[in-house]
Amino acid sequence: MMSIRFPDDLLDLQATWLRTYADLARLPPQASTAALRRRLITLSCRIASHPFWAVPGRSPAVQVELRRRARARAWVTAA
Repeated sequence: MMSIRFPDDLLDLQATWLRTYADLARLPPQASTAALRRRLITLSCRIASHPFWAVPGRSPAVQVELRRRARARAWVTAA
C-alpha cells in the first residue's frame, strides 16, 4: 500500500464519481443519461484540477491508489 495522504475532499470527489458512474451503469438503455454524464464530466474536471496534483512526481499509480481508497471508503460508509 502506498503511504500517500489524500485530502478528504479529493477522496470525497472520487467516491462521488464512483457512485455516479455506478448510477449511470444501472440505468436502462432507453433512459436519459445526459445529467449523469454531465455530472461525471464536472467531477472529472474537479478531480483533475485539484491542488493535490500540483506536486511534481504524481504518477498514474497515485491515481489508481486514489480510486482504490475511495472505493474502500465507500464500502465503510455503506456498512
